[in-house]
Amino acid sequence: MLGKGFKSSRSRLFRNLAIFLAILGPGLITGSVDNDAGGITTYSVAGALYGYRLIWTLIPAFIVLLVIQEMNARMGIVTGKGLADLIRENSGLKITFFIFIGLLIADIGNSTTEFAGVAGSMEVLGISKYISVPLAGLTVWLLVVKGNYKIAERVFIIFSLALFMYIVSALMGKPNWGEIGTSIVKPQIEFSTGYVEIVIGVIGTTIAPWMQFYMQSSVIEKGLKKENYKFVMVDILIGCLATVVVAFFIIVACASTMYPQGIIINEAKDAALALKPLAGNLASVVFAFGLFIASIFSATILPLATAFYVCEAFGFEAGIDKKWKEAPEFYILYTSILIISMVIILIPGAPLIKITILTQVLNGMLLPVVLISMMLIVNKKKVMGEYTNKLFNNSIGWAAVVILIALTALFFVMSIFT
Repeated sequence: MLGKGFKSSRSRLFRNLAIFLAILGPGLITGSVDNDAGGITTYSVAGALYGYRLIWTLIPAFIVLLVIQEMNARMGIVTGKGLADLIRENSGLKITFFIFIGLLIADIGNSTTEFAGVAGSMEVLGISKYISVPLAGLTVWLLVVKGNYKIAERVFIIFSLALFMYIVSALMGKPNWGEIGTSIVKPQIEFSTGYVEIVIGVIGTTIAPWMQFYMQSSVIEKGLKKENYKFVMVDILIGCLATVVVAFFIIVACASTMYPQGIIINEAKDAALALKPLAGNLASVVFAFGLFIASIFSATILPLATAFYVCEAFGFEAGIDKKWKEAPEFYILYTSILIISMVIILIPGAPLIKITILTQVLNGMLLPVVLISMMLIVNKKKVMGEYTNKLFNNSIGWAAVVILIALTALFFVMSIFT
């Protein structure tokens, strides 16, 4: 009897593991792609300017990210519709138009920072941006246009795992763990324009608006159902942990080495170059290679997510499993975003750091608009049935909206009067 029970338990364990591995993807990919070139730059600037003092922001960001991603997955599983589709149905075409124009502008900026990351990381390794950027653009275009969802997802998961190289880079900087612990337990909050701007930027890049659309659409594209929910939640948890762990070590790497030296970062590659004399050549190369992987990864996902949710919002066919003839608007928009982003990067003297930070701040400002739309939809019985939000989800979601609006207002007031 005991032997049969053991075999049954083992069989159930392997079956559950097989189901989880089949489902693994949307949460991990969405979380990992969040650590893109814009995110790496923002986290690097946070560490270089403020040392360990902004690490505390990652804790509330993790909680909010986990709650929001769960809502996205639940909405996708229950309704079978993407977030953009639900916003159009529940808010009307006019509101949808203005929301998505803002998101499209922000995402062109986001995509531009990805190619800035490709250019910067390859320049550290001695390759000109006039070679690396067009080659990277062609590679990601072929992956999406000529590939399919299963192939793309496998490539994305490999890219996700490569981002953990930042742990190695941070440890080589010999961080002060006592100071890190103190900064988390007793955060030092400043009321200055620069500090508030970086806080909004960190939140905006950790919980980017586009992520909500990509997460929900990838759940639908993968065909996940209600019975898969518990496995989806594990996938989301792993993705959110990956986001915050990588962000933590990027901040630590720059705070441990550049902050004491007063080194100013103008773009992500500056962090890699600055690490060379401070933490060794290997730390510099690892940081640059991590930046390249993150940039290629996100340069594929971001324009893809943008094209997907814009087409979905306005009723066009979308999805990488569809042929060009079946979804021409989707592929034309995707290709256009790639080309515009590459052209901006190839302009000599383009203000890349300004574009990067302002884009992340714009993400932080647009996020409350997306969250409000989400919160209203996920609490509608006629849309979600018995799967509407519970008190905890609503508390976290509405608190995030209020705090982000307050931070944005504070930033504008400080910008005017300082």
